[in-house]
Amino acid sequence: MLNIIGLQKTTLLDYPGHVAATVFLAGCNMRCPFCHNMNIVTSQERGSYTDEDILKFLSKRSGVLDGVCITGGEPTLYDELPAFLRLIKGMGLLTKLDTNGTNPKMLKFLIDECLVDYIAMDIKSSLSEYGKACGVEDIKLAPIKESIDILIGGNCEYEFRTTAVKEFLDPGTVKDISVLLKGAKRYYLQGFVMSEFVPDKTLNAIDREELLMYRQELSSSIECVELRGIQ
Repeated sequence: MLNIIGLQKTTLLDYPGHVAATVFLAGCNMRCPFCHNMNIVTSQERGSYTDEDILKFLSKRSGVLDGVCITGGEPTLYDELPAFLRLIKGMGLLTKLDTNGTNPKMLKFLIDECLVDYIAMDIKSSLSEYGKACGVEDIKLAPIKESIDILIGGNCEYEFRTTAVKEFLDPGTVKDISVLLKGAKRYYLQGFVMSEFVPDKTLNAIDREELLMYRQELSSSIECVELRGIQ
């Protein structure tokens, strides 16, 4: 059973170009020190919403919402995810999935079954620094690389994105990411914002000027590179 920990009833930001609702699922297999949803990641409580609650809400918003964003935590940890997405698609809504890319088997299944219309995959850092950036030193990199290949080589709309934290992103890691994502259509450098739930309060954001230099480097191998949430 899905553990739905939160619902944002309307968002113009989470699903690019669409009016959407965002459903938050508890639990994650990473412990990123810059995560602003750590309360969701580590929650041991049952969420206040059932699948039926969400579906009833979506039914009432028919004609208002274009789609639904499923985020977390890490949604692909749930075996029940495909069935839930199938019900949402049956209502005529678009679906967007946020993922860390550690479950390529689930990712491929969702794409093959036409259960997801847009995928946003987080790229934490260069592969050499991934364990440090995601808070799991022995993280398996092969599944992450497989998920990258699935998205770049597939037909589903997607984006890659990296939270721009100074401690995990420098000219060397940016160069490695440009190689890792060569041929990708869309990549965003997202601004890091400190919040009460971020585990490591010593982390720092990267200023706009530096990110613009990184954008130039990344644009040599990625079709579209943009800054998001950067003042």
